[in-house]
Amino acid sequence: MSGRDPHTFITNYRAEDVEKLTLRMKNGLGSSKYRPAEYKKLQAIVDAKRLESDLIGQKVQKTRCAAKATKESSILRQHRQVWSRECPRLQKAEERAENDIHDFLEQIRPNGGTDTAIFTLTDYGLDLKREREAFRVATVEPVHQLKDDLCFRLGELKHQHLTAPRSHWEQVIQQINFVKVQQDDINAKLHAEYLALDEEIIGLSLEEYITSTSNDLVNVETIPEEVLDSDCPYPELKDSLIQAFHSLSERYQKRVQSLQEQLQRTDRLCGWCADDHQRFQFTLSQYTHDIPNHRALYMDMLQRLFPEKTRQELMEHERAWDWQRFTQTQLRVVTQQWQRDQEELLARALVTMQEARHAHQEELELHRGRQHQQDICSHLREELRQWRAQQEEVAKLEAVIAARQQAEEEARVKREQEKEMAIRSQQKEKVRQFYLKQKKRAEVLEQRDQERLANLRSIMEEQARRDKERVQFRANMLQLRMEEREARELERQREEEDRQNRLEVLRNQVGVVAEADPERMMADTEAWRSRQLNVKEFELQRPLYSINTYTDSQIVSDPRVRVEQALREAGLHHTHYAKEVLSVIKPPKPPRRDTKSILKF
Repeated sequence: MSGRDPHTFITNYRAEDVEKLTLRMKNGLGSSKYRPAEYKKLQAIVDAKRLESDLIGQKVQKTRCAAKATKESSILRQHRQVWSRECPRLQKAEERAENDIHDFLEQIRPNGGTDTAIFTLTDYGLDLKREREAFRVATVEPVHQLKDDLCFRLGELKHQHLTAPRSHWEQVIQQINFVKVQQDDINAKLHAEYLALDEEIIGLSLEEYITSTSNDLVNVETIPEEVLDSDCPYPELKDSLIQAFHSLSERYQKRVQSLQEQLQRTDRLCGWCADDHQRFQFTLSQYTHDIPNHRALYMDMLQRLFPEKTRQELMEHERAWDWQRFTQTQLRVVTQQWQRDQEELLARALVTMQEARHAHQEELELHRGRQHQQDICSHLREELRQWRAQQEEVAKLEAVIAARQQAEEEARVKREQEKEMAIRSQQKEKVRQFYLKQKKRAEVLEQRDQERLANLRSIMEEQARRDKERVQFRANMLQLRMEEREARELERQREEEDRQNRLEVLRNQVGVVAEADPERMMADTEAWRSRQLNVKEFELQRPLYSINTYTDSQIVSDPRVRVEQALREAGLHHTHYAKEVLSVIKPPKPPRRDTKSILKF
């Protein structure tokens, strides 16, 4: 109990301890065993302990900061790995899309002289190119010129003193501010145009086409036309097949309707705006399941992209999006099952009706075969006689026609050979022209790719240089803040030393200065003499020794003593319950503040 609270009343005592304490107090009255407390030394110990605890706290804080920084750097490294894998894929997709667009525009040819849409598209592309070049000259070129001018001025200032007048520098600052205001106006204008274009695209109602593709999945024909328009010789069989199609459609329509109701309960964007939802989808598509710890990574990236949203909101949006995709997948699967069952039922129905038609046809053939057998035999005899007469006439005509056809075939073969030679010469010339065009086109594409590669490399070098300048600027700012912090710390230490010096001067001013008087120090005091005169009068009433401790009434008035005595009588003073009860009971008087320790162990 004493280890838990230094002010807890100690109830475990023994009689010999009281006797030893009494003897020590009795012998200490006339001896010099107890020396006065050295408060300065105690204060130094307390200060050392406090400083040690502060140092330990600082180490713990530094360790926490280092662990947090390490964790943050690890997460950022993993994000960079994901982006380094995603960036080439996006670049390839962008290059593929641009190449497809260029190839498509190059392959477009006008249908005739009246087809002006192709020329209008080409003119529009040239106008866009000129506008982009004019925008670059009006916005980007002034910034680069101002940057080059400032770099040149800074380079001159490194080798010269500040000899330029103040008005000259004010003009430079005004020019910089003017360029900043101009760039802000341009950015605001571009943002307004972006919002207007976005509203125009939304106004085209593309969402209807997107939703129509999903609705087309459930447009399954209830009863096929092959069953309705079929000529089944047995009406009962046709009615049973139609009823089977009805039951199949009703069963699947209920399932599709329930899934569509679930989709209609939530918005297509799950309650977010289109831009945020698109960024959310793109972030989830980057962190695939093959990446280790992909869920923690994309949740961290989503918290960085949407700092205004809590983790709970992001998780709810993720669950809503997963549920929507799961419902759409279910709807697609149900539709596919419906189509598969519909096709299987249709195939079985067609086979059944075909078998019924064959059986009915066989019955009819059996009835008609015997009736028309005689008519067929007579008809065949007449046809045989006519066929023999025709065969004789055909043999004569074939001989005449064969001679005529042979002469015509020889003339035709000769004409075809001459025509084939002319066609081959024309085809060779066309092939040569085609290869020349292909070669020129390959050279143009190679030159364009080289120019694009050079432009991208220049942009990347410029971005790298800017990043280096930004990093250097941040390092300089960090060094400046550290120097300011050190200066403040030195100023605080100097003030603390001045304060200690002033306190020491005050202590010296109020210190007690007394002359050394050994005789007076060792002599008896007046009070002691007055007590010694009356000592014989009170020898009988005086106790054997004086006790500087609590009286029995004071001890019994403490509730902790009474509770401990009751627990002891009950035999529970060594149990955990007794320790808990005694730790909760408070003393009748609160302890003095000077007995409390501020040290934390």
